[in-house]
Order: sequence, then C-alpha cells, then structure tokens
Amino acid sequence: MLLCMVYILCACNNTPPAQKKTISFSGAFALYPLMQKWAQEYNKLHPGINFNIQAGGAGKGLTDVLSGAVDVGMFSREITDEEINKGIWWIVLCKEAVVPVINAKNPYRDMLLQKGLKKEDFKHIFVDHTPATWNSLLNISGNKQDSISVYTRADVAGSAESWAAWFGMKQVNLTGKKIEGDSLLTEMVKNDPGAMAYSNSVFVFDHYSGEKYPGIEVVPIDVNGNNKLDEEENFYKDLSTFLEAVHNGNFPSPPARDLYFITSKRPIDHELLDFFEWVLTDGQKFLSTSGYVPLKPALLKDQVRKVSPIGDYEH
Repeated sequence: MLLCMVYILCACNNTPPAQKKTISFSGAFALYPLMQKWAQEYNKLHPGINFNIQAGGAGKGLTDVLSGAVDVGMFSREITDEEINKGIWWIVLCKEAVVPVINAKNPYRDMLLQKGLKKEDFKHIFVDHTPATWNSLLNISGNKQDSISVYTRADVAGSAESWAAWFGMKQVNLTGKKIEGDSLLTEMVKNDPGAMAYSNSVFVFDHYSGEKYPGIEVVPIDVNGNNKLDEEENFYKDLSTFLEAVHNGNFPSPPARDLYFITSKRPIDHELLDFFEWVLTDGQKFLSTSGYVPLKPALLKDQVRKVSPIGDYEH
C-alpha cells in the first residue's frame, strides 16, 4: 500500500506542463510593429498565449487567412465586396497613413518643403512617370537635369493600394522600381539622393523620439492645390503633430486609412476573441506611443460589440 501511494504521488509530480495556445498572424507591414507591442503587453497578463507574427504585406495576410495558414491577417486597406463575399470577417483597430518620402539630402529638399506637391504632381510621378526630372517637376530652367528615381512596392501591399486609391487607381497602375516591404524601401530612399517613394508613417517617424528617421524626409502635400504650403497644411515636423493632423482629417484619406484584423469567418475561439476585446479596450492606450491614431469613439464602440459574445454580427 505504501509503495502504491508513493507511485501515485510521483505520477502527479510528473504531470507535463500545460501547452501554450498559439495564435498566428501574417500580413501588413503597417501593423507589424503595433502587433508586436500588443503581443508583448498581452503576454504580461496572459503568459499562456503564444503569438506567431509574420509580416509580408496585406496581400499575404489575406491569402494566408483564406488558405487557413494563419488565424488572423493584418490588413491595411479597405476591404472589398469580393473579399466580403469570400467570407472575410474583420474588426477595425486604428488609423495610420501613407506618406510621400524623399532622401533627406535631396538637392531640391528646401524647395519641396516650402511649397509641397499637389496630388496631381504625385499622380504624374507615380502613375504617368512624367515629369522624369526634378527640374521639370519644379519648373527650374537650366542644363542640369536630375532624374527622379521612383520607388514602389513589389509585394501586394495595403500602402500601395491606399496610395494608388488617392489617385483613383490600383496598385498595378503605380510605376517605379519595385521593392519588397517598407523597411527595404525606406533604406533604398536613404541611399538614393534622387529617390521619391511612399511609405507607412510608422517607418518614417521614430515613435520613441517623435522625429523622422535619419536620412529620410516627408514631402508635404499641398492639399488645397494653391502651389504653396499653407500653415494648416504644414504638420510634418514631428510625429505627434502629424498624428493629430490624421486624426482631425487635415491629412487626406486616402492615403490615411483604417487598419484591420481579418479572419476567414467570425471567430468562435474564446481566447482569440478575448485578445481582440483587449486590443479594442486596454490595448488602445499603446496606439499614440507606437505611432498610430485611435478610432472615433462610435466606431471603436461598434468594434467592441462585434467581438462581444452577445449580439449577432455577420461581419
């Protein structure tokens, strides 16, 4: 009898530890830094959850969700009717913006910062590829002709779709040297004095210092098209000023846009829904310090209701 009791006690002490629940994410580079922050903070409260997070572009997130390769897609453009018809379910998380960028040592930097460029100017550069030189863009006479090196995204990207949507176009209409991902694209701009590109703002502004990353500069948008940068259009000096402009609608939308989590259907996994609810409540306090813009209260409240166990929501 004593030996039997000892055996039972040993068996109890050798019980294997409970396995962690893994939730997998892939998709938009725009959401990747924020998702990493959310995972880190959520794990402090829920150490039994393991997050597998991969970037790769919004298109990859959509493909991976539809194929069942991941649980959640990180998405950074408007969801289409076609995607809704395929069963995509979503929640809106926050806002972020795509901004036009140049090399900080661009020889025409001061002129660009003083007057900005109109939407039509950007469309000519990225869609029509005319003008091809900075001189013709800025109406500077002379024999010296400095070429504009246009860069665009090679991967199916929400930033590219949002940038093209500003012109009433699609990503396929954008021209330029094709680069994979925001990190590599911004590095190319930093190394090319004649570069012109667009990037998610979280890869342009350092959310710790609030300053633009060394080597890169934002080209202001002349929103009202009067060929000068008015005071109310000049909101690029630091991150907090820029985020306020996005929140107030002074920066155009698109290229500002909502960011999403998407799944192949409404989740029933309570651990995933618990994480979604935390993201939309306590997790919102990490937005501004990470370089993102919160949703309007009414929209945020509606997203919380979508993940609530009460109520019947198809989308």
